[in-house]
Amino acid sequence: MAQIDYFFATTSPYTYLAGNRLEQIAARHGATVTYKPLDAMSLFPRTGGLPPKDRHPSRQAYRLIDLARQAKKLGLPINVKPAHWPTNPAPSAYAVIAAQNAGGGDVGALVQNILRACWAEERNVAEDDVIRDCLDRAGFDPALADRGLLAGAETYAANLEEAVSRGVFGAPFYITADGTPFWGQDRLEDLDLHLSGKL
Repeated sequence: MAQIDYFFATTSPYTYLAGNRLEQIAARHGATVTYKPLDAMSLFPRTGGLPPKDRHPSRQAYRLIDLARQAKKLGLPINVKPAHWPTNPAPSAYAVIAAQNAGGGDVGALVQNILRACWAEERNVAEDDVIRDCLDRAGFDPALADRGLLAGAETYAANLEEAVSRGVFGAPFYITADGTPFWGQDRLEDLDLHLSGKL
């Protein structure tokens, strides 16, 4: 069975733009997805990148244009300067980790709910009530937001270390079972072709 390790940040706009395409691709190929939320702002300096706020003004300006353009192309609503960004991504990442461990719901839908809350709904994904609502809408017990925080913190930190060791440098980032990497929501078609044996 095909396997995809999915490294992402719960406050990443480009992860938001991926929508549910990864899950559709996985379903087509009978692949399983392991969700690995990480701290992108800690990843960037360790892999030669810069957080958005530290990039040259021309790069910052282009990022906003590109986000709006990609969202329009994909038919997704977006506020390129959301009210609650940046915010602490850890609580929502811990919830994803707890949900994946607990099972019984749709982890992909949870990730999308969290990202949509940030980038389209002007909600703060660091707040408990927002996280609980996202969990509930994805079929999970909202109380997962309050449980397993220590384990979540340990896994969150471990995901970052794993990402660095495996050559991950941005989000979203996908690695197949044979070690083939794909960076960015705009490379999901390539991931699909690779799993089909065409690329």
